Amino acid sequence: MKQRCAVLITALLFCWFIFCPYVGNAQVSSQISSIIENSRASNAVWSLQVRDSSGELLESLNGNYLMRPASNLKMVTSGAYLEKLGAGYRFKTTLFGRGEQVGNTWKGDIIVKGSGDPSISGLFAQGNSLFLFEKWALILQERGIRLIDGNLIGFDGLFDDVPYPRGWEWDDLSYYYAPEIGAISFNGNVVDLEVIASGRVGTTPEIQWMPFNTPYVEFINEQLITAPGTRFRESYRRELGTNTIFLRSTLPQGYYETEPLTITAPTHYFLDTMYRYFMKSGIDITGHIYSDNDFHRWNETGLEVLDEHYSVPLYRMINEVNRESNNFITEMLLKKLGAAEFGVQGTTDLGLQVVKSYMADMGFDTTSVSLRDGSGMAPATLLKSDDLNRFLIAIQSKEYFPYFYNSLAQSTFSGTLSHRFRNSTVHDNFKGKTGFVSGVRALSGYLYTNSGERLVVTILTNNYTVQTSHIDFIHQRILEYLQASY
Repeated sequence: MKQRCAVLITALLFCWFIFCPYVGNAQVSSQISSIIENSRASNAVWSLQVRDSSGELLESLNGNYLMRPASNLKMVTSGAYLEKLGAGYRFKTTLFGRGEQVGNTWKGDIIVKGSGDPSISGLFAQGNSLFLFEKWALILQERGIRLIDGNLIGFDGLFDDVPYPRGWEWDDLSYYYAPEIGAISFNGNVVDLEVIASGRVGTTPEIQWMPFNTPYVEFINEQLITAPGTRFRESYRRELGTNTIFLRSTLPQGYYETEPLTITAPTHYFLDTMYRYFMKSGIDITGHIYSDNDFHRWNETGLEVLDEHYSVPLYRMINEVNRESNNFITEMLLKKLGAAEFGVQGTTDLGLQVVKSYMADMGFDTTSVSLRDGSGMAPATLLKSDDLNRFLIAIQSKEYFPYFYNSLAQSTFSGTLSHRFRNSTVHDNFKGKTGFVSGVRALSGYLYTNSGERLVVTILTNNYTVQTSHIDFIHQRILEYLQASY
């Protein structure tokens, strides 16, 4: 009889775990269970952890499940960057001359030594992406140089030549959030396309792009203007391994569209833009463009320093990583982290080694962590919500926590949370990080309750098939309950 009871109990438990994936093995309030159970996403995989500011566990649901965190991973990688590089760290990009000036001519090559600076764009220069080329052209002009009788060379050997982390999906690679990574980069390694559907219905819309309609890319414009009031349908695709970009969107008459689209070969893009800017500024160049990725061959003997450009401090980049969920900056910093830590050519895998060591120091069970990138886009990136939530407790004691906390988006006001919780009691009382890839929605951060308590919240939702807006609504309801109950 006892054996039959044991078998029956085992069978019931098996069915419970198989058919109720959203129910965990620790305490979670009946209210939160009901919110999930009665939603259209009850068959998704839910993992939730809530602690008070001292670390006491208040709510726990499937905290030990391995989950895809999407961009919530950036909270961890940004912590590693602040810890290892320092909030005030600045990148140095050096402009060298190899040769000599004779009259108004530089006889020899101009060389750019890249440092992996992800900020050479308009992002930190009031929208002026060309600011560095303006500076360098002015430096040469002030020396009286009007001709470079030589080549433009880019040394990008600080990073390896692998353009993407493992596991990024090919159909993302045309878009700004999945650009190539290189030690010399410009404008986030994208061109900024504008589409103006001002013509007649049935005709092709006008296009232009920054920088200065560069022929570095070729646009195949197969777009179509449709009747006013019809739906805009986006279609952009860069042929992989090339800079040929197919445009096949349909746009209602009068529509205006902007889209940053990726390029290949970032060093050549940088140098090509520099070449064209110099020529437009009255500095002629007789030679060609070359890149050099040989880390061990770099030698500054015989080179003259013409300029050293220092980036904005790291903490400002971290603001973009967390507040705006910038994948490009995240992955550039990851390779830089590997190069800085080991004194070798930076790679994604070396950067991840450093991040994983940092995670171990911060209390993660790294035997269960799978990392493929720094931004959380790779499907094989997995961690536990329990570890992520405890990380958000532990980081509060770090001296760089004010920089980390300030980098997070604020609900209703900034970044990826600027349009969330506007009609909710949560309103501006949540400071945190969103995450999204197909089938994954994540939300982690610090919630201020009606009683004045600061809660640390992590909600990871995987394998859902409903609209993401419905998942957002469930997350909002959970936060509203927590805000009122604690």
